[in-house]
Amino acid sequence: MKIAFIGTGNMGGALARAASKKEGSELLLVNRHPEKAERLSKEIGGTVVTHETAVREAEMIFIGVKPVMLSELCGMIRRDLGEKASEENAAPFVLVSMVAGVSIADLQGQLGAQYPVIRIMPNTPVSVGEGMILYSCSEEVTEDQKAAFLSAMQAAGSFLPIEERLMGAGMAVSGCGPAYVDLFVESLADAGVAGGLTRKDAMMLAAQTVLGSAKLILESGKHPGVLKDEVCSPGGTTIQGVRKLEEKGFRSAVIEAALATTAGH
Repeated sequence: MKIAFIGTGNMGGALARAASKKEGSELLLVNRHPEKAERLSKEIGGTVVTHETAVREAEMIFIGVKPVMLSELCGMIRRDLGEKASEENAAPFVLVSMVAGVSIADLQGQLGAQYPVIRIMPNTPVSVGEGMILYSCSEEVTEDQKAAFLSAMQAAGSFLPIEERLMGAGMAVSGCGPAYVDLFVESLADAGVAGGLTRKDAMMLAAQTVLGSAKLILESGKHPGVLKDEVCSPGGTTIQGVRKLEEKGFRSAVIEAALATTAGH
């Protein structure tokens, strides 16, 4: 399958790397700065092409440009997409949009037709194969196209189908969440440094603790509150730390941060 990536920045590049691990994938790379696409091509393979070539040849077309650039891009590819769709015996194609804040209907409107679109919201851990990708499909997307998308991206991490109207809420948790987790890890490591640990050791302890705790939640099936209680011995030190977090509004701060990003989406 030919898969095109229009936009090979941090997220587009990470998804292209994941796609490169799928046997049988042929990657077409497009970037307004060709040298960036060239660097990625040397790393993962694939061919650097123009927008026109990507649209005409690919069966799956990832759109990974910044929102402010989308209108210009749509103007550049609208005609080629129309010609591709109207060709007799043309192979079916699907668009995969990771453009933040742009709905399926908005993208179809800018392209002038109701093409099959899978809208996705990936997060930064896709770069290490542990990402969370929310996705929503337009009515035009077939089961085969959805299956092909999931197969092509399987090396990126985990997937959650979600109603498009809930994309903002989902983004607040998985899309923005890594920043909150990073801030927590940094703060926890700072506490270790304050206690005498080296920065390197404190960071490793904090990061591995978050990684292990997240895996325990997912694999045990236990509610986080139950797992928290299992760490908090009666009269112990951990419950004193939890008490201090509650006193400082930790839980409320996290909720309010996520709701603030949802409102701004």
